Order: sequence, then C-alpha cells, then structure tokens
Amino acid sequence: MNEPFDTQMEALGDFIRRQRKLANLSLRQLAERTRLSNPYLSQIERGLHQPSMRVIKLISEALNVSAETLLTHAGVLHHPEQEGTAVPDDPSAVERAIEREKRLSDQQKSALISVYRSMLRVD
Repeated sequence: MNEPFDTQMEALGDFIRRQRKLANLSLRQLAERTRLSNPYLSQIERGLHQPSMRVIKLISEALNVSAETLLTHAGVLHHPEQEGTAVPDDPSAVERAIEREKRLSDQQKSALISVYRSMLRVD
C-alpha cells in the first residue's frame, strides 16, 4: 500500500474508534449493530483493512454519523471548511473542530460534543 492510502485508512479507523467510544459502544456492540465480525472491525479501526462503501454505510448508521463524515475524516472527501470557507450551519463542522483540538483530552472532547449535541435538540 502507498503512504497516503495508509494514512487515510489510519485516519478513518481512528475516527471510527473515537466515535464508537463517544457512543459508549464496545467493539462487540458495534459488531452486533453492524452484523460485522469483531476482528474485521478491529482491523478497520487499526487502519489495516479498507472497508467497502457498504461497510462504511453500516458503520456510519450504527454510530449515527453520516458516511460522508467518515470519509471526510479519512481524507477521501474534502469540505469547504477544510479550505478555510467555514459552513456555519453544519453541526458536524463544530464537532470536527472539537475533535481536532489537540489541547483537549478525549474525555473533554466527548463532554463538549455531548453538551453541544444536547443544545441542538433544544428549541
């Protein structure tokens, strides 16, 4: 495999792992929701396997994030906010910004995203 591809698969796997943990799901629970095997999901999370679009869709539905968001985090898709043109009405852009913030721990990121999501549900 080439290096950019490896990096994309690692980024995708890392994002899936973080989203799974934010959802308080074990690898086994994600496997049950997606009807995929634990070892296969583990390989995806470690960037060792390239999932098909069908698998991406199963994972995205189980984690309640769009397939587009998963692919964007892998660097496969690009959004305007990545090029400096922010899309303020896109809640996922805020969540991505929180996820990219290196000064926050994973626990802090999870807490911020939870609070942010709860505020969006309020009328």
